[in-house]
Amino acid sequence: MADHADEGTMDLQSVSDPVGGAPSGGRRARWLVPAVVALVVVVVVVAGLVGWRVVESRRHDAALDSCSRTVKALQDKTGPARMARYREAAGIKSDQVKDASTVVAMARSVKDAEGIKEPTIRCKAAMSTGDLNATADQARKIDGKYAAVARAAKAVTASRDAKALEDARAALDGKKEEASRLLADSDGKVADNATRDGLQQAIGQAGQAKGDKAKAYRDAAAALQAAIDRVNASVQARSQADQQAAAQAAQQRAQRQGTTQRRATTSNNKRESNMSHQPASNKRGGGSSQAPATPSVPQGDDGGFDWHQWFEEHKTPSRCHPGEFCPIG
Repeated sequence: MADHADEGTMDLQSVSDPVGGAPSGGRRARWLVPAVVALVVVVVVVAGLVGWRVVESRRHDAALDSCSRTVKALQDKTGPARMARYREAAGIKSDQVKDASTVVAMARSVKDAEGIKEPTIRCKAAMSTGDLNATADQARKIDGKYAAVARAAKAVTASRDAKALEDARAALDGKKEEASRLLADSDGKVADNATRDGLQQAIGQAGQAKGDKAKAYRDAAAALQAAIDRVNASVQARSQADQQAAAQAAQQRAQRQGTTQRRATTSNNKRESNMSHQPASNKRGGGSSQAPATPSVPQGDDGGFDWHQWFEEHKTPSRCHPGEFCPIG
């Protein structure tokens, strides 16, 4: 029994030894726990930083992509070709369109866009996420303004084209009427009748003009005007030729009349010369002689010798008194 008690005592002592050595083991536990906690905190912070950088990088990339797409859409609306069309539309006047309100709307949209000028907005990778988002918002705002400009430009241009088409059709109709009148009036008055045939053909072609483009009607009117000009030139040439022929005929008549007058004058002078050499007759019952009377020379309207009057006066003998000269009829 005593032995067993001793063994139990020894066992208790052996068990209690580790507890008696607790001060050295406790010191190791006190510095290990803070170290572990610090390590965990560091790991968490590093992980948080890494995660934040990853998230921020993704946000930056998304912002850069959004900004780039927004700016590209804006550039599509404000490229050089588009800006040229906008400026053209802005220059259209009220008297050039069917609907004047489209001109007013165009002017208002240009004013809202603060003028027609190509934006210089750019998205750069070096920009912060906030700057990229702000740039994208600015691009969207400008894009909306130029979308309104594009709609207004389309409307005012369509109104201008509609009026141009209407005017071109009316002008062609008027030109066809002019050509038809000229074709009728120029019959027999042209130097070359082929010009009238060309005008007739141009009238037929003008009647076939169709479509919704003013150019087709303008081209038809231009071709018709060219045919009209050729006919007018032919009429003028015929008129000049007729005037020249009339002048030549008048000159020939004047030359013939001059020749006739010279011959009549020569003949009259010879007759007067022959009469002056005839002897004077004595009056009955008197000793004095009397010179024969000189017959008058009939004058025409142009001052020349009038043969018709002379023959009328001398076709029958005149009554003569004694002692007077009686021409032989």
